[in-house]
Amino acid sequence: MNSKESETTSQAGLSSEDNECSEHTPHSDSDKNTASASNNFPLPDIDFSTFILSLSTSAMMHLDETPLPQGTVLRDLEMAKQTIDILGILKDKTKGNLTPDEKRLLDELLCDLRLRYVSIIK
Repeated sequence: MNSKESETTSQAGLSSEDNECSEHTPHSDSDKNTASASNNFPLPDIDFSTFILSLSTSAMMHLDETPLPQGTVLRDLEMAKQTIDILGILKDKTKGNLTPDEKRLLDELLCDLRLRYVSIIK
């Protein structure tokens, strides 16, 4: 780790061991499909499509386009724009590496979210 990485790591409150990806493992297979504490259904396996659907749902919530319990309003256009931009970055960085279905899903989500965002800020 160079001095710049060390400085950034220490500013984030992480030790150098926390920054080593090889020492950390994702949830074990036994953790998959277990019910979360807040609901009684299994979580879906995470793949690229699930990941971008999660991001798009977040953007929709920030655009206040997703029904929430008890009339909660979460409109935050800056966060919506940032999440849409993240999806755009993912599209650029994964160009040529997606399946046709993943590409179509990402293109359609981005088009829909961008249109919704523009219609709100007008």
